[in-house]
Amino acid sequence: MKTPLRFAALKLSLTLALLAAGTARADDLLQVWALARAADPLLRQAAALSGAQDASAREARAALLPQWQLARSEQREQGGARWNVTTSHVSQALVDLAALRDWDASRSLASAQAARLVAAEQSARARVAEAYFALLSAQAQLATARANEDAFARQVSDADARFQSGLSAQVETDQSRAYRELARTSTLAAEAQLADAQEALAQLTGAAPPALQPLRATLAAQPLPDSADAWAARALHANPELQALRLAVQASEQRVAAARAGHLPTLSLGLDTQRQRGDGVPLADAGRTPTQLALRLTVPLFAGGATAAAADRAGFQREAAREQLEAGRRAVLREVRARHLAVGQGEAQLRATQAAVAAAQRALDATRTGLTLGTRSTTDLLLAIQTLAAAQNAQTQARHHHVLALLALHQAAGSLGDTELAAVNALLETR
Repeated sequence: MKTPLRFAALKLSLTLALLAAGTARADDLLQVWALARAADPLLRQAAALSGAQDASAREARAALLPQWQLARSEQREQGGARWNVTTSHVSQALVDLAALRDWDASRSLASAQAARLVAAEQSARARVAEAYFALLSAQAQLATARANEDAFARQVSDADARFQSGLSAQVETDQSRAYRELARTSTLAAEAQLADAQEALAQLTGAAPPALQPLRATLAAQPLPDSADAWAARALHANPELQALRLAVQASEQRVAAARAGHLPTLSLGLDTQRQRGDGVPLADAGRTPTQLALRLTVPLFAGGATAAAADRAGFQREAAREQLEAGRRAVLREVRARHLAVGQGEAQLRATQAAVAAAQRALDATRTGLTLGTRSTTDLLLAIQTLAAAQNAQTQARHHHVLALLALHQAAGSLGDTELAAVNALLETR
């Protein structure tokens, strides 16, 4: 019994070593982020939406700039006379508060969309990190599952040999075989999870996932320099999603002002020119180019209630934007406090899972010795093998979750940049 279990432990070590060796020419987190930054469709979509909103702001500004229209018409009388008329109309708005407030609202929305682009970049960094460490977790889980299955398979062989020698009952072989088959299902599930994790990373980068550098074997818990309240205050100020919502409220207030300005007069300056040429032009107009410079005052008197309805609609939209801002503020505060707690618990989780792995290994060694002496049963040994595998998986998950919680905290606070990603990248093994 002693040799097969030692062989299984050795095989687990070799499997993990081969997994690490496969990353000898591996990509790190920053390299994967560079690929995703150039290929992530969600990030490109956010950039396109930001560009579209900038164009909308320029479109709204055009109503305040000079307008020039040129028209030409050709006419013919039944008797054969022909002539053409060329008309030029130049206008410049002097006072148009509705157009001015529309432009202000469009600029606020453009700034809001720029803030959403920043949020999309931070979200992309977080998604890349999640996919990166999810793939590492899947690889480690598969390696553990395969080693676990091999350990149970060798225990089946050993139990069968003991049964053939008359040293144990058939039930020990059947029980070992049951554990082996259950371990096989875990291996199949781990293979499926690995395939999905690879596709998740490929979805971000647009290419087959490369070999990845894992976290260092000795990972210390990352410190938190500030309290949860300090992080919350930072998030209320710097979170780009909240900035976008605040700008949306500002835009909605400007839309209200624009709608109310629909009741106000507008003043514009116009320059009209007309030129007629041809044999059908009256002699009094031939060769003349009449020019008219006009100052036009337009006073809206009645529009069937459309102006008042537009103001009401803008007011309701403003209230909706305010409530959305409040909901977003509460959600950010909750997210920051939850992530801060997760990072703060990271040290305890790392210590607990490390102790669990060490204790499970000692328990396996003691069970193996007890089985040799006849004080422990095959069931005890099978459970010890299973417990060690579970502890190893828990330790891997705790290490990755601790790093991801730190990045999620920075994202909630609006400070997840390349610097924070590089700090996590420094925790990876260097090859």
